[in-house]
Amino acid sequence: MADFSTTAEDFPGQIIHLPLGDRWQVLQRLQELDIPCRCLADGSVQVTIHTPVAAIQLWSVVHRLTAPRQALLNWLKRCW
Repeated sequence: MADFSTTAEDFPGQIIHLPLGDRWQVLQRLQELDIPCRCLADGSVQVTIHTPVAAIQLWSVVHRLTAPRQALLNWLKRCW
C-alpha cells in the first residue's frame, strides 16, 4: 500500500514523475514484480533498482503505460 508520509530521504532510489492516471498502475505492477517502490507525498513514485532485470522491468512497465500507441505498435512490429 502507498505510504504518503515518506520523504525521498526515507527511501533511497530513483524518483519517477508520472501522469496521475498512470501512477497507480505503475506502482501496482512494480509491487507485483517485487520491486521496492513508494508513492511520495508529492505524488511522485520512488523506485529502488537492485538488479539489471529490475531496471528492464521498470522500463517496460513505464514504457507500456506512457508511450504513444504508434510507438508501441512499431516496437511490436520490430519484435516480430
